[in-house]
Amino acid sequence: MSGQVRLILTLHNHQPVGNFDGVFEAAFQDSYMPFLDVLQDFPELPVVLHVSGSLLDWLAQNHPEYITRVREFVRRGQIELLGGPYYEPILAAIPRRDRIGQIQLYKRHLESLFETTVRGMWVPERVWEQSFAGDIVEAGIEYTLLDDSHFRNAGLNEDELHGYYLTEESGRLLKVFAGGERLRYLIPYADPAELINHCRGIADRFPNAVLIFGDDGEKFGVWPGSKDHVYRDGWLRRFFTALRENQSWLHVTTMSETVDYVSPVGRVYLPDASYREMTEWALPTEKQTHYRNLIAVNEQRHDWHSMRQFVRAGFWRNFLVKYPEANEMYARMIQVSRRLDEVSATVAPGPATQLVAEARRELYRGQCNCPYWHGAFGGLYLPHLRNAIYGSLIAADSLLERASGRRGRWVEICADDFNLDARKEIRLSSDRLVAFLVPGRGGHLYELDVRQIQTNLLATLNRRAEPYHDRIRAHAGQAASDVGGGVDPNGGVRFKQPDLDQKLQYDAWPRKSLVDHFLQPGLEHQTFLEGHGEIGDFVEGVYLSKIRRSDDRVEATLWRDGRLGPFDVKVSKTISITSHQGSTIEVVYTLENLPAGLPIHFAVEFNFAAMAAGASDRYYYGEDGRSLGTLETASATSPATRLGLVDEWLGLDVSLDISRPASFWTRPIQTVSQSESGFELVHQSCSVLPHWEFLAPADGRWSVTIGLSVDTSAAQARELSERSSARLVYSE
Repeated sequence: MSGQVRLILTLHNHQPVGNFDGVFEAAFQDSYMPFLDVLQDFPELPVVLHVSGSLLDWLAQNHPEYITRVREFVRRGQIELLGGPYYEPILAAIPRRDRIGQIQLYKRHLESLFETTVRGMWVPERVWEQSFAGDIVEAGIEYTLLDDSHFRNAGLNEDELHGYYLTEESGRLLKVFAGGERLRYLIPYADPAELINHCRGIADRFPNAVLIFGDDGEKFGVWPGSKDHVYRDGWLRRFFTALRENQSWLHVTTMSETVDYVSPVGRVYLPDASYREMTEWALPTEKQTHYRNLIAVNEQRHDWHSMRQFVRAGFWRNFLVKYPEANEMYARMIQVSRRLDEVSATVAPGPATQLVAEARRELYRGQCNCPYWHGAFGGLYLPHLRNAIYGSLIAADSLLERASGRRGRWVEICADDFNLDARKEIRLSSDRLVAFLVPGRGGHLYELDVRQIQTNLLATLNRRAEPYHDRIRAHAGQAASDVGGGVDPNGGVRFKQPDLDQKLQYDAWPRKSLVDHFLQPGLEHQTFLEGHGEIGDFVEGVYLSKIRRSDDRVEATLWRDGRLGPFDVKVSKTISITSHQGSTIEVVYTLENLPAGLPIHFAVEFNFAAMAAGASDRYYYGEDGRSLGTLETASATSPATRLGLVDEWLGLDVSLDISRPASFWTRPIQTVSQSESGFELVHQSCSVLPHWEFLAPADGRWSVTIGLSVDTSAAQARELSERSSARLVYSE
């Protein structure tokens, strides 16, 4: 006769801030609601449910019937709700004050909305550092769930993980459950009989054990092929039926019931960790490949099982090193969080208090974890997710300006270490734009925020090598014939577009703006596209800088003495914003010490993100206003003094006006990345390169003025029209 065991089934349902509305809707129809439909027929089987705040907000607005239904499950004790940080941030990626604030905010919201008490929480992506224990307890949480690998990393073996442990930080006690990796791999793929046998085997050896499954709810309907398997083919119903038939020894329960009636196994302190695959993805590309090869070789050892728990890969925070673009988002978020903390401490009660509350909500939305890293899912590689993060951070920044009393037209300039590299960057801002310059790396313009539409035009992403690119190359022969969505669970390769192996190309410098190039005279566009032709050292060289300010104008001057082939030359650029033209950045370039009569080929690279490609309403236009093709166009224009980019959907018009006619090279920057539905080509930004070929004048001096103008009048007009329509509907 088997011993008694408890089984806790925990589902984590999440959609990130900024995901497409259709993705939310499909997940609701294919997973979230069908799961409740089946659960309804098994009232004796409770589950533990975590719904992220970003998803819950969407459900409340679009499917309030889901909220009502879950509330009924909660009322009768069939669902225990878990809390967590509201907008699903990685706890390691946000300040302590925001960790506690997000957890408290969501706990209060859930308790009010569902008329329940929230005692436990879900740790986003199970990224853990021991100091979190104290923060979680301070936020009012009693227990949480991590992976069994966290516990094995602390030296415990598998036989010691059938329950929960106590841990603490500064005397604050937290209960931590060990979720089973074996269960995560069995559910929902194995036959229910195999799952019952797995539980029975543990019951035979460890009477009164606690087994806990904790994983993505999207496995039940959203993941490729899972909808048919789980619902049409009846896997979930058969699984629940098997659980019902084995109730005599297999007690399906909740975390709260277990904590109330089962003693902890013991005490433990857990090392920094996340789930196993995440630690691999956090490694640099070449180290990730080496790590996987090392594992593959050692798996053949007879003693590998006993060694495995002592072999660890990477650390989540190093995603911010692996991907500089993730660090840029992180650093911007830290700026906003600090500013919010400062303003909160000084703002007087009144209307400004509401602005601060709105800014805090936007900051929390801007901390949603998904675009800050990349693994088996798109994450960082998905522009709409990065754009959503920046949208919230820019909105929070603008709200804090208003809360601080900013009104009307204004400009400001300051220098500080904004990107956390121990060097000072320069921030130029107005009531309409925010621009960040990095003198220590080419004097690039690396962020350009448009306040009116909450958009960072430089939320770009470089093309870089990823370990899975080798798989794409290895399957190049089938790319044209095996196109379709989905990743074969048996390790096969699926392509969302053909010939992706031919699109693999990597960038040698950051795809930002004000990137200064000296090129070979007569260089062809195609040769430059292939990464050849650079003969200067200005692309990423260190520039010196100074700033100036007055009431209506701010400017930063950057200069560098560098090399043009064998020659010493100087490049200076002055970037300015005025209060009366706060939507225009003026850049004056001056080249000096050019050898008289020498053929010069100078270019300034701009990149523009946030504007999608592949649609007729997103296009380039010339100085005569006529379209030059959609934004995925690679072209070389005749000399002109203007080139513009339009995104009618965003209501955005960006133009470059140049004092000396320039030829323009344009190209799309497209990455090849993996997602849950297959390998795909993703448009990241538009590269625009005005370039000039001339003979150096006798005095060795040459200059040009570039005006970068941002027009959001179409977006503003649309917003006014929508507000007017809304008021009309309300009045009727």
